[in-house]
Amino acid sequence: MASTEDKPANKAETSSWKDSFYNPRTGEVLGRTAGSWALILLFYLVFYCFLAGMFTLTMWVMLLTLDDNVPRYRDRVPFPGLVIRPNSLDIVFNKSEPLKYAQYVENLESFLQKDYNDTEQEKNLDCPEGKYFLQDEELEKKVCRFKRGYLSFCSGLSDTNFGYSEGRPCVLLKLNRIIGLKPIGDPYVNCTVKKENPVQMQYFPRKGRIDQMYFPYYGKKAHMNYVQPLVAVKLLLNKEDYNKELSVECRVEGSNLRNNDERDKFLGRVTFRIKVVE
Repeated sequence: MASTEDKPANKAETSSWKDSFYNPRTGEVLGRTAGSWALILLFYLVFYCFLAGMFTLTMWVMLLTLDDNVPRYRDRVPFPGLVIRPNSLDIVFNKSEPLKYAQYVENLESFLQKDYNDTEQEKNLDCPEGKYFLQDEELEKKVCRFKRGYLSFCSGLSDTNFGYSEGRPCVLLKLNRIIGLKPIGDPYVNCTVKKENPVQMQYFPRKGRIDQMYFPYYGKKAHMNYVQPLVAVKLLLNKEDYNKELSVECRVEGSNLRNNDERDKFLGRVTFRIKVVE
């Protein structure tokens, strides 16, 4: 049982704790008077308003130096990579079973139907071949026509299975977009198969050319309807090539576009594996 001498001490401790939060004798809250709290809150209000103003000003000045169409720094990606469709680096299917190659056919068809539909491409310009399509004054850049019909037997128009049903599949290749890129020379795609007996191939458009009229690209905002030129490669496989995993490497040749950088296996080239089961 506590003694009566402990009660005043407990009251003093309780009073001291309450006074630290609010002292009725001095009117202080947490050790500060109302005037002191007003001054410190005013200081922080002015301080943070100043910081917000400085941040807004620096962002506004920085935005004035930027171009809506062209990135300020482009030195990290000076050359384009090569991309393959269907979207797979391992193409394996049985040519006698439609369900086995349906995913590849659907991928190619949806890709071409979306961006390279002949009806939509008719709205674009029929540009002269072999010349850069330079557009300096137009705010909305025009686009050179690339119809899926240019891909002939790999267009999906005459052969809706893109050669997969006959064991001679098509793949589509395109360069990544780089603003302002103007390849020097006459770029074309060349593919090789790593095996003793070479595999014959057909290229569409003719000789796998990537015409200069599709360059330069002016950016997504200015060049809204732009589509990259495609190169279709039809692998003319024979029975002796079936049931074997073939490694195919495609490179962009004939120009200054780099295709031999060991640090980036997709710079100007792409390697994929294909296996047709009979």
